[in-house]
Formats: sequence, structure tokens, C-alpha cells
Amino acid sequence: MQDSVVPATRPAAGILRGQFLWVTVGTCALVFLAAFESLAVTTIMPLVSRGLGGANLYALAFAGPLATGVIGMVAAGNWSDRRGPTAPLYTSVALFVAGLLIAGTSVSMPALVTGRLVQGLGGGALTVALYVLVARIYPGALHPRIFAAFSAAWVVPSLVGPFAAGIVAQVFSWHWVFLGVVGLVVPALAMIAPVLRSLAPEVAEAGMTPWAVGRLAWAALAAVAVLGLNLSAEVDIPGIPAATAVLAAAAVGVALLAVRPLVPHGTLTARRGLPSVILTRGLASAAFFGAEVYLPYLLIEQYAFSPTFAGLTLTAGALAWAGASAVQGRLGGRLPHRTAVGIGALMVLAAVVLALATAALHWPAAVAIAGWIFAGGGMGLLYPRLSVMTLALSSKENEGFNSSAMSISDSLGGALALATTGIVFAAFTTTAGSFAGVFGLAAVVAAAAAIVAPRVTAKAP
Repeated sequence: MQDSVVPATRPAAGILRGQFLWVTVGTCALVFLAAFESLAVTTIMPLVSRGLGGANLYALAFAGPLATGVIGMVAAGNWSDRRGPTAPLYTSVALFVAGLLIAGTSVSMPALVTGRLVQGLGGGALTVALYVLVARIYPGALHPRIFAAFSAAWVVPSLVGPFAAGIVAQVFSWHWVFLGVVGLVVPALAMIAPVLRSLAPEVAEAGMTPWAVGRLAWAALAAVAVLGLNLSAEVDIPGIPAATAVLAAAAVGVALLAVRPLVPHGTLTARRGLPSVILTRGLASAAFFGAEVYLPYLLIEQYAFSPTFAGLTLTAGALAWAGASAVQGRLGGRLPHRTAVGIGALMVLAAVVLALATAALHWPAAVAIAGWIFAGGGMGLLYPRLSVMTLALSSKENEGFNSSAMSISDSLGGALALATTGIVFAAFTTTAGSFAGVFGLAAVVAAAAAIVAPRVTAKAP
């Protein structure tokens, strides 16, 4: 497979023209709403926990959806390979809406966590179903543009989501942060319903891939391992001083064991081609999100920034992500996939190293802030290209599996990084040491992503 399958010439139709207009608007709206909900919940969860008296379930409200999302990804991928994306997409939206309704009407923390688990199951399946829909509907020449649009739809909520959620919670109630989204999901699905109906006859005539019961079981085990890693920091076993470290290492080992059947063969050993595409995606996610969570914390604790001002750093990174996504989408084949992914990985590494230096050497905060703009730009370059490569390296029979593998790599990479950095942060006795440890771990992961990135092509140029 050549490094780029996108023609250098501009396609005759764009993603907002002709038959692609409404499906583009509808799919981007679904991505936007899923991203908005994720960011909005982060903003209101302290208020929810205080109101429902469920501080002990606070972490599970975040870890739970991430874990059940892995199961949803595998199920939707397998189902899409059997019957196409129509039924998985309808089902995933139904589960997502059901989770919103359960959470939005909750009067206890256990009920809210249950809603979040259902919401995560639907959200994970939704991502995979949308990727398969893109493969079936859009020509390959438009893939860079639609994935750039997805990236922008995921990034834009970071600009408005937290603020909007805070206003809704203060003026009305936190319940409406969940319930209000329901009324927007249905119109978004209606926009793509005609296209989904047109796919049904074609899928019905195709042969079916068998149900992968084993992969579903491995996905459940991976989900349990992710939850275990997130909760291991709370475990204190008398007589075993290193209980947290032992349990964390065991959870990571189980997660890596469980993920092997869920990704292409050779992913964990960075085999050239699709396996390295999937691995680079997971490593980049782990490095970026593992560091991003602690950057505002660093600015508040060591540089006395206000939370609003510290949050603007992430906004700057989000804008850079959206801008770089748009640029790489317009460049198409003029920017080879391998080059885009390699440059993006190096930009993320440079940004995390600058954050590490800022924390360890007490450099001016502006260094880390400027660096995070590079991190956002790097993710904007590599994320859409890795999505394009995944579909380009897939056949119609395994589009669902490979799209599922990419999403799983995203989810598990970020989840394992966040859980591990939490343990590292708590292990140090000084604040400066904790931040340096977190960014140091993220830098190691980012370096691994930069090393693997050149292997995303089957052959070296």
C-alpha cells in the first residue's frame, strides 16, 4: 500500500455538497453531541456528587463509561461487519439516549452511574458505527475532509461545553445537562436516516461475518481491567505496602492481554502498516490526554492561575487541533500520510517535554502554554490521517473490526495513561515532583509514539 491513497486533485464534490450534505451535518452533529456531553459532565460532576451524596462513586462515574465503551466498540464493529452500519448506529444512538435519560432523571448516585455505564456503551458503539458509515458512503478522496470535520466537531465543544454546562446547571438544574442533549440527538439521527435506509438492501444481500463471541469476552475483560486500574489507587491492604503498585501492574497486564484479540495481529509489537497505525493512535492518545489533564492543575497550583485562565490553555490547544485538522484535510495527497503522522507525533512529544521542563525547572508558565498549542496542532495532523489510513488499509469485510480496533486503542490508551498518571502523581511527596513525574511518564509515551509513527506504512519510502 502506498503512503497516500488520496489523490492530489480536488474531488468533484465536497462533504457539504449534493448527496453528502445532510449525512455530513448529521454525523458531525452526533460527534459534537457526544463530545459535548463528555466535557459537560466533567464540569457538573462535582455539583452532582455533592447533591446526590455520592463522593465515593465520583471516579466510577468517569471510569465506567470508558470501560463499557470498549464493549460497545467491539460489538458495533462485529455487527457492522455482519450487517453493515445501519442497525449498529440506530442501536448505539438508542443506548446513548437511554443513558442520558437514566442519568438525567437520577435521584441517587448509583442510578446516575448506571446511566453513565449505559451512555458509555452507546457512545463507544456510536463511534465505530460512524466510521463504518463513512467507509460505505464517502469516496476515499473525501475521507480526509470528513475526518477533519469529525475532529473539529469533537474539539469545538471544548470551547463552549464547560461554560454552557455551568450556565445550564446554575440557571436550571444539572439534570438538564443530560436531558437537554436528548432533544438534539434525535434530529441529528433523522438527518442521516435516508442514507441508512439506502444501505439496507445492499447489506442484506451480502454474506455475514460470524459473531465474534470471544472478542466480546476479551472486551469485557479489558473493561474490567481498566476499572480495576482506576480503582487500584484506593486500595490499601495491611501488610502489603506496595499493594497499589502490584494491583496496578496486574491491571495493566490484564488489559494488554485482553486487548490483543481486539486489535490487528502485530499491533503490540509495532508491525508495519495497519498494526502500527492502531498502536500510534493509542500511544498518541495516552501521551496527549495523560498530560492535558494535569496542565491546568499545574498552572493553578504552581503559578496561581485562576481556573478560567488555566482552562484557556486547553482552549488554545483545541483551536490548534481544529486548525491543523482543517489544513491537513485540504492538503490531501500533497502531504503524505507518513509525513503528517510523523510530524504530529514529534509535535506532541515536544509539547509534553516543554511541560515537563516547566514543572521540573520552574520555567515561565508561558513555555508550557505555548507548547500545548503545538500539542493540539500535532494531534490535528495525525488523528485524521490515522483514521484515513485505517479505512484505506481495510477491506469491506473488516472495516468494522479495524474501526473498532482504532477506537479501542484510543479509549484504552487514554484510560491506562490517566489511571497510571494518577498513581504516579500520588506517589511523590512534593507537588513539583508529582507534576514532573506525570509529565515525565507522558513524555516517555509520546517518545514511543514518535518512534512507532514512521512504521505506519507497509514499506519504508
